[in-house]
Amino acid sequence: MKKYFLLIFAITVILSGCGSSKKQLEKGNYDAAIVTSVKEIRKDADNEKQAAILERSYNIVNEQDNERIRFLKMEGRPQNWDEIYQVYKRMNDRQSLVRTVLPINAGGKTVNFPYIDYMAEMISAKKKSADYYYAHGNELMKTGLKDSYRQAFYEYVRAKEYVGDYEGIDQKIEESKYLGMSRVFVSLQNTTPIKFPQDFEENLISVDLQALNSEWVEFHTLNLDKEAKYDYFVNVNVRNIGVSPDQTAVKDSVVRKEVEDGFTYKLDSKGNVMRDTSGNDIKIKKYKTLQCALISTLQTKSCAIDGDIEIIQTNPNKLLKKDPIGAKSTFEHVSARAVGDVGALNPSQLERTKAQIAPFPSDIEMVLRCSDALKNAIRGSIQTNRRLIF
Repeated sequence: MKKYFLLIFAITVILSGCGSSKKQLEKGNYDAAIVTSVKEIRKDADNEKQAAILERSYNIVNEQDNERIRFLKMEGRPQNWDEIYQVYKRMNDRQSLVRTVLPINAGGKTVNFPYIDYMAEMISAKKKSADYYYAHGNELMKTGLKDSYRQAFYEYVRAKEYVGDYEGIDQKIEESKYLGMSRVFVSLQNTTPIKFPQDFEENLISVDLQALNSEWVEFHTLNLDKEAKYDYFVNVNVRNIGVSPDQTAVKDSVVRKEVEDGFTYKLDSKGNVMRDTSGNDIKIKKYKTLQCALISTLQTKSCAIDGDIEIIQTNPNKLLKKDPIGAKSTFEHVSARAVGDVGALNPSQLERTKAQIAPFPSDIEMVLRCSDALKNAIRGSIQTNRRLIF
């Protein structure tokens, strides 16, 4: 109910900045028309048109609010007291706004409204509303339903906000929050022969819990509360790990390169050095071929992990979703040995000769290299299926 009134208030404020007061009056947006008229009258106290719009809008909307209050009181439902309080508050706020420009003397007419003290009615309605929320919260707590616990939490919070002196209200708020919370336990199940280090397992499931948690859902990776009952289990199942053997491939190639190697003079038919038009000797470049044998070694090793993520609801016990997950890592190292004239090599080939054959990573090191990719897959699956957990 409170959210409803906040929405109405927000719409009223937005409308107050859109269009003239006359248009707002014609549309039935009386509070918006009042806000606009008050702004215009502050600029021009003798604005007869705005005074008339203000008077008409104020009388109509107050009459509507009084009619609504009479209906709600005659209906006699205890849950009506919150709306009654909100309507009284709206009338009080409206009166406070309008009184900032009263009385208005425009066009030989005086516009004024009698002051009405709404405080006693507001306090009474607020207290009765709080009594209803407190009592309704107590009834909801008896149902044993999680949705009811959550609603009871909001009822208790509202009761405390309105009155604040109910016996044990803080404990009731805490209890309803605890009982209304859904708890999710995320765990890793490794059924492969390769055993993970403890810190590796913890890192895999240490997804961004703050991003996953919501008002009524908590994700846990450590069972710190032995009394806690979990509503959902997220099982990260690692079912297969494949690590390839160390693989080494050797490739021989011959690299050739033509480079300048001095010059000779161009001779005429008589064996004399020929000259160009400027009188300079004509030279002819000489080339030689450099040759180098390049023995390249490619070392490779790969790892693939696959499994699935199960989201299980405990009450009733059922599998909600099962998604496959997987990750891969690859080790690749290239080195080379040159035999011959290294001047024949291009920069990348030359750089390769500076690398030495590297030791292969162990199988567990290859598994650990999959950490980030596997963690992203786990996080992505949980986030995609977040709507199933509530």
